[in-house]
Amino acid sequence: MKKFFLMPVMLCLAIFTASADGGMWLMQQMQAKYQAMKAKGLELNALDLYNPDGSSIKDAVIMFDGGCTGAIVSNQGLILTNHHCGYDQIQAHSSLEHNYLKDGFWAMTQKDELACPGLEVITIDQITDVTKQVKKELKKIKDPNSMDYLSPKYLTSLVPKIVGKKAMKEQGVRYLIKAFYGGNQYLMFKQLVYTDVRFVGAPPSTIGKYGEDTDNWAWPRHSGDFSVFRIYTDKNGKPADYSADNIPLKPKKWFKVSTKGLNEGDYAMIMGFPGHTYHFFTPAEVEEWGTIDNNIRIQMRGIRQEIMLRSMLADPQTKIMYAAKYASSQNGYKRAQGANWAITKRNLKAFKEKQMDELLDWAKKQGDNRYANAVEEIAKIVGERKGLRTRLKYLDETMFYGIEITGCRLPVSEVVSLLKKNKGEEARSEIRKAFDHFYNKDYSPVLDEEIAKAMLAEYCKEIPSKDWPSALNLINSKFGGNIDNYVSYVYGNSIFVNKTRFEEAMKLSNSALAEKLEKDPVLQFSQSMINEYISIQNQLAPFDAPLSRAQEVYIAGMMKMLPEDQIWPDANLTLRFTFGQMKGYSPKDDVYYGPQTTLTGVMEKEDPNNWEYNVAPKLKQLFEAKDYGQYAMANGKMPVDICCTTHTTGGNSGSPVMNSKGELVGLNFDRNWEGVGGDIEYLPEYQRSIILDIRYLLFIIDKYGGCHRLIEEMGL
Repeated sequence: MKKFFLMPVMLCLAIFTASADGGMWLMQQMQAKYQAMKAKGLELNALDLYNPDGSSIKDAVIMFDGGCTGAIVSNQGLILTNHHCGYDQIQAHSSLEHNYLKDGFWAMTQKDELACPGLEVITIDQITDVTKQVKKELKKIKDPNSMDYLSPKYLTSLVPKIVGKKAMKEQGVRYLIKAFYGGNQYLMFKQLVYTDVRFVGAPPSTIGKYGEDTDNWAWPRHSGDFSVFRIYTDKNGKPADYSADNIPLKPKKWFKVSTKGLNEGDYAMIMGFPGHTYHFFTPAEVEEWGTIDNNIRIQMRGIRQEIMLRSMLADPQTKIMYAAKYASSQNGYKRAQGANWAITKRNLKAFKEKQMDELLDWAKKQGDNRYANAVEEIAKIVGERKGLRTRLKYLDETMFYGIEITGCRLPVSEVVSLLKKNKGEEARSEIRKAFDHFYNKDYSPVLDEEIAKAMLAEYCKEIPSKDWPSALNLINSKFGGNIDNYVSYVYGNSIFVNKTRFEEAMKLSNSALAEKLEKDPVLQFSQSMINEYISIQNQLAPFDAPLSRAQEVYIAGMMKMLPEDQIWPDANLTLRFTFGQMKGYSPKDDVYYGPQTTLTGVMEKEDPNNWEYNVAPKLKQLFEAKDYGQYAMANGKMPVDICCTTHTTGGNSGSPVMNSKGELVGLNFDRNWEGVGGDIEYLPEYQRSIILDIRYLLFIIDKYGGCHRLIEEMGL
């Protein structure tokens, strides 16, 4: 009887432990994973990495701009992150006269470092388990369908009750409570939020984005994907808004940079802020993710990106304006493609079915049918919401992510009311605010109109006319089904896509302007899309609570069945660690990719006729002279990138990569195509983190950029 009971448990453990390097672990799980880390080669104590009561390497890891990671590398608050993470800031400071995207930028003194309004850098000061406190408050909620247990707004409202009102007023401090394991656990993060962050340096895009879209999500890779920033504080070392009197941060901890590099098989470790994973998906959810979410993203972004790229290649100014938009879109597009590759080729749906069956077999022996009921409920809901979810994804990708005029948001009825009450100054302030937010320096109405025609044509083909947002009914009622003519009418008759028309309208009388706004086709279009989105969300809402509750039960079963060192919560932009080793892989039969690329590969890929593979003349000169300084490998070659078996996802961009001594040896910047499915299930034979070798970063700063002060600041 005892053996019969244990067999399913052992089978479960076999499934979950097969992926030895998988997992995005919480800092609190450091002790539980420590022996596994030591077995891989770690030479530090667990407290060196994460010390809840003192300083540790954890303190040198930062969240950058809300969605990336970075590393503090000096006692002067110098931080390293990826080029694509700093891309918005590099673009914001660029112009045709000073094109830092094209030429790179190096602040040769601290006075030359550029302020970055709106950019935030966050460090995690303290992590506290508040599960008991949160669940005590949740018991007071009587509504069985309440989603407060997962609501960021509700969880934030609990912070004062836990830390006290005095702590809430501390300068530069923010508290954040997050749900884990579907609401089975809650952690509170005390964040130090720095808002005076300055741009220090970046290579040209021919280095920072070498290979651009073709190489994105691909290995072997040859990109120098990095940028450099600095944190400033007030004179007391507290986070503060920008001031010329601010001083560089004096951090509790910073990374020691190593130029020794890694060899194949060496221990590698990453800390960072991974964004979102779905490794508790049931088979039904895997199917939904692939056939609806990913397929629609691939379909619609492909249309938009083709038009954007054509315009960017034809005009340098458009390329600057749309560089960040295109990069963001392309990144999500290829991620969806890679995820579907894994679902199909690596049969992740069947893998999840096996995991699910092992849980249900285990639960059956316990006489517990809660988990079987949860699985049935999840499958039922996924089936019932299929049509609505399809409509929502097409609407989201087309109207909100693709067509930019939907971003023209103005509370028309309120503004018109102000105008009719002769409060023209107040109304015009609101109108101009909406216009300036929408029609910014990176917006082209001509390009947006071309994109709108193509994307609306595809949307209207996929969605039945009875389900169109109301504004689109004009396509048939007024324009005889001609989508191009409808779009031309919208863009040709709005004051919001033409600066001259806008300024002329602003000179009209209050009543005339009010009439103009009520009839403006862009405002009608935008509001119609918002109304449709809200309508679909309201129709989907009844599914949310039952689905989340079923997921909570399903995950609780996994937690009960598996020991702590075998189960980690889905990523949610909180600080995690992952570990593995530097290792190549075989993507298909009779093909092997090694774990290290060099500058030789950069030159082999060079193509002067392809914008993605242009090589700067100075870099070629350094290569030909073999002027690599202290950054060359033992064989005399210049290292560029490496790959490791560490488990990463979006948000890990810029994450510090450490060796067995905790020294900085690289910056994570991508995953391979074959590893994107790791968001559902880690694939040990295929999943690889793509990492910038720190020696290439230092070489570019030193030999290419000539910014020697940064090399000295990092202790080299």
